[in-house]
Amino acid sequence: MSFKLHYTEKGSGEPLILLHGNGEDSSFFNNQIDCFAKFHRVIAVDTRGHGLSPRGDKPFTLDTFAEDLKKLLDSLGISSADILGFSDGGNIAIIFALKYPEYVNKLILNGANLYPSGLKKAFLIPTRAMYALCCIFSPFNKAALRKKELLSLMVKEPNINPRDLQKIKCPTLVIAGTHDLIKAEHTRLIADSIPDSLLRFLKGNHAVARSNSTEYNKAVKNFLTEK
Repeated sequence: MSFKLHYTEKGSGEPLILLHGNGEDSSFFNNQIDCFAKFHRVIAVDTRGHGLSPRGDKPFTLDTFAEDLKKLLDSLGISSADILGFSDGGNIAIIFALKYPEYVNKLILNGANLYPSGLKKAFLIPTRAMYALCCIFSPFNKAALRKKELLSLMVKEPNINPRDLQKIKCPTLVIAGTHDLIKAEHTRLIADSIPDSLLRFLKGNHAVARSNSTEYNKAVKNFLTEK
């Protein structure tokens, strides 16, 4: 059986790809899909090993996830799309935009980071501790092995050089919450490194798409619909 990502599709018009974060699925965007489907063909993807998408046997890495996205777009006959990525989904979106710039029309990076130290220590330190525990128990426990794979994406990845972001030429919106688990200066670094990008801090936490969906949806809509 061939490997296929699961996705939810709604609306018509220019494609808008939604990429969720670590350990989540496309339902993360339940407050966005209906809104965005009024002006876009929304495709909310379950990343490999998340939601209803199979794990497969390829390496569980952000680079693999970016390759998966290209294969999905190719299978759907989509040669150009707007891409919105949240958290690890934002990291996938950065990697994808660097590898396949011709596929990206507009880019929205929400709560993304370039390397693990972009995360606040209050989040990163316990995450590293949990990863260490999962490494110990993963040979004997399937749940620990699953958790180890997910946590590895945060403690070992991504590894993106800020200078490489200068290669991103598409219109880009960078969004973070005012109480995000990504350091504010790291979010500013991302925005400053992408030519002519827009930066918005919205009142809320890391999951500002959920905690402040009204302002979030307005910011995204304005960015996507303006010429």
